[in-house]
Amino acid sequence: MSLAKGFEHFVKPAEPLAPHTWFHLGGPAEYFAEPPTVDALQELVRRASDEGLTVRLLGGGSNIVVRDEGVAGLVVHLTAEPFTEISVGDRTLTAGGGAKLGHAISSSIREGLAGLETLVGIPGTVGGALHGNAGSRGGDIGQWTCQATVMTRTGEIVTRPREELVFAYRESSLDELAILSAKFELEQEDPEELTKRMQKQWIVKKASQPLGHQNAGCIFKNPRGMSAGMLIEQAGLKNTRVGGAEVSDRHANFIVAEEGASSRDVIQLIEMVRERVQERLGIALETEIEIW
Repeated sequence: MSLAKGFEHFVKPAEPLAPHTWFHLGGPAEYFAEPPTVDALQELVRRASDEGLTVRLLGGGSNIVVRDEGVAGLVVHLTAEPFTEISVGDRTLTAGGGAKLGHAISSSIREGLAGLETLVGIPGTVGGALHGNAGSRGGDIGQWTCQATVMTRTGEIVTRPREELVFAYRESSLDELAILSAKFELEQEDPEELTKRMQKQWIVKKASQPLGHQNAGCIFKNPRGMSAGMLIEQAGLKNTRVGGAEVSDRHANFIVAEEGASSRDVIQLIEMVRERVQERLGIALETEIEIW
């Protein structure tokens, strides 16, 4: 049985993935799905599991490089309303895993709830942010998370309370197939003060990153107590190129993909940077970006 049989209204074969990623590179997914409901997602995941197909979840596309050959199996994109809803309660915010992190932040600020504003400028979805415990100097998303509902790779739905959740630097125990929703316990504060603080952080962050029109991604995790960008710069690698991919001259931990670049260019440049930082500084960089 074809995976798409019975799911034709939301499963597409051979869907190009490049438009769904920040790099705008890479080949197609064997199957691509945007399920309309949690039940539809559950049925699809169970069938894929029964057929032995690999299932990947695509969030905002800011932290992946899709290989030029594309991706075997099923890629799921949670864009329907049941996965993107945001609601606010008494000192809490609940957000779907497919909701944009920026929308969750702006919702919390509007309601005078502090905590998530330190994440301003971080791209992607709430689910992606939780999976990789997104953060900045002001803190990370894990410290505010009190509950998460997830779907396993066999389609089981499980709610995990705070005591079952583990968050560390750029990683978490939320490594199931999909984060369906999460609840955050925040602090009451004046919305105007929160807005001012967020705007300052946004300006500082954007001033040091590649320009908005560039197809770019942040590549490496910061080694403990150090900045990956500073290490790459110290190794003399700013503006280093492979084909159409270049280490950004604004922030060395970003790679910019120019028109005509391939995923192969980006992947080779990542490996070159990693090798040269190891050779010249004796430090092993670990990628934050995923290569599919």
